[in-house]
Amino acid sequence: MNVHFIAIGGSAMHNLALALCQKGIKVTGSDDAVFEPSRSRLAKHGILPQEMGWFPEKIMSNLDAVILGMHAREDNPELLKAKELGLEIYSYPEFLYEQSKNKTRVVIAGSHGKTTITSMILHVMSYHHINMDYMVGAQLEGFDTMVKLTDTNEFMILEGDEYLSSPIDRRSKFLLYRPNIALISGIAWDHINVFPTFEAYKQPFTDFVNSISHGGALVYNSEDKEVTEIAEKSENYLKKFPYHTPNFSIKNGKSFLQTEEGEIELSVFGRHNLLNLEGARLICNQLGVQDEAFYEAIISFKGASRRLEKIYENTEYIVYKDFAHAPSKVAATVGAVKENYPNKNLIACLELHTYSSLNPDFLQQYKNSLEPADEALVFYSREALEIKQMQPISEEFIKQAFGREDLKVFIDSGALEKYLINLNKVDSVFLMMSSGNYGGLSLEKTFSN
Repeated sequence: MNVHFIAIGGSAMHNLALALCQKGIKVTGSDDAVFEPSRSRLAKHGILPQEMGWFPEKIMSNLDAVILGMHAREDNPELLKAKELGLEIYSYPEFLYEQSKNKTRVVIAGSHGKTTITSMILHVMSYHHINMDYMVGAQLEGFDTMVKLTDTNEFMILEGDEYLSSPIDRRSKFLLYRPNIALISGIAWDHINVFPTFEAYKQPFTDFVNSISHGGALVYNSEDKEVTEIAEKSENYLKKFPYHTPNFSIKNGKSFLQTEEGEIELSVFGRHNLLNLEGARLICNQLGVQDEAFYEAIISFKGASRRLEKIYENTEYIVYKDFAHAPSKVAATVGAVKENYPNKNLIACLELHTYSSLNPDFLQQYKNSLEPADEALVFYSREALEIKQMQPISEEFIKQAFGREDLKVFIDSGALEKYLINLNKVDSVFLMMSSGNYGGLSLEKTFSN
């Protein structure tokens, strides 16, 4: 089988390319830029494009499939050539479905928590030596790639994204997976460049529930009223399993889960993570792993990459890095850290990096999301605005949107770094939230100074 990737350098795309290589499929690809770590990983497998750019001559009639990444444009020369030759053109999710259509597909969806829940499930299954195919949105400890495809495994677990499938397919990715078992963790408006209203954002989730195979299972967060409404109104014939935050306690900065098997100490913390854990438990039950075995494995789960990841600690302060960027994620993460460290000074710093977060109409959604923090900082870079062709946002507008007059706003990474270095850090915990990199700021270097 010969497969060509248009825009092979993306995080998801290059992992799929590596998974196909490991399966023995011949892979080629193109991109106009490939950055680390994709570059080194593709080179190691001999599939890094020799030249950057688009080359229609790479598209030949002997290709069995062309996989189109979101980074490509509709007028991409290679895409046009593939159409001219009448080749099979797949979006990323379409191809994953083709590779898993004879398996039991488990899809984890939701505006927040899906990477963590998927990671928890994979951790438990790996602990018990149950092999699964998978696609997850972050690099996991103990897993070589973010995608695994085999011809033999019975199950495939997929992190279900509601964003667009490809430049020529505007359906949400998760609508293409046709799950047998599914989970929805929560619904909170995001991606306003694609979904201009909350109603438009919710519709794909309704369609997702209706796409679950008849007689399949839906696990859903009963504490989220939008999710509950969609689950309960669905006329699809499904087994439904609602879940809620389990009983737990916090002792000396550690979370302890109260279970029928007794009290167990966890390596993760925060109500949102305990809620994620409960959803993961019910999915594992559907896959044949019962509670006692689940708890035995989950004790050693330390979290998904960049999800409340501790990056520095000394006798005076602790620093966490988190991928949180959407309002609901920010509020949950800030609340979790403050609850876990009630006697420490919490400094929360959020980078506005996505299209939605930099849009003045959407910024109001962040109101009170930083409220639990003792000190709140917001950073955005002019470069991010320029790339997205957006106008600067005034400091006063950002303060008003977040509902904090004491909010400190930074637009220069050097100024932010200087402020963090000179800040009195005694008895403090820092929470650095971003889907970007603070304008190139090295957090590890900044906090070790």
